[in-house]
Amino acid sequence: MTFRPDSTLSLVSPSISDVCRQVAPLKLGIMASGNGSNFDVVAQAIQDGQLNAQIQVLIYNNPSAKAAVRAANRGVEAVLLNHRNYKNREDFDDQIVQTLQHYDVEWVILAGWMRLLTSVFIDAFPDKIINIHPSLLPSFKGIHAVEQALASGVKITGCTAHIACLEMDSGPILIQAAVPVLPNDTAETLHARIQIQEHRILPLAIALAASSSKTTLSPIHLG
Repeated sequence: MTFRPDSTLSLVSPSISDVCRQVAPLKLGIMASGNGSNFDVVAQAIQDGQLNAQIQVLIYNNPSAKAAVRAANRGVEAVLLNHRNYKNREDFDDQIVQTLQHYDVEWVILAGWMRLLTSVFIDAFPDKIINIHPSLLPSFKGIHAVEQALASGVKITGCTAHIACLEMDSGPILIQAAVPVLPNDTAETLHARIQIQEHRILPLAIALAASSSKTTLSPIHLG
């Protein structure tokens, strides 16, 4: 495939509609720290009938996060849990778990959640936490993935949706989308193109993970 700078074309297998017919309605809890564009994408996929799910609650940790505004606009309850108010990560995660359980959440979606998870969180939702990360994992883990890709000189990067585990940005890969690195890219321009692909693969990853939860997860790569 030849990449064009403005291209959003990609090969997706299976299609999101095919996967969604395989699963029962999902009860999602979404967690976000910032703008919340991935929250909006999941909500829109549900509204469009592409994803058979409902969002039980949005949890956000920054009082100024725009994700809360997006949730209000869509009639989704949003709960602020400010990590600064807790003495350690474990106490913070325990409160998150209690909140998710209160809202009867089955699957947790980390949609730009900028906090490391502890075993308190991971153990409460084993194999049911999905993260979206702006690189082709296992390359470029951490919060500066786009900058790492530019500094390394790679010609292709992208994004990954995966099942979260205790190790940062690790766990079984669900889907990956490839994004070319252009000669004049900045962190901002590259991240903007990566985010287009994040928005495409996250709803599919949710449906795929749910449909595969009773079997062994098999990676699907999006190119």
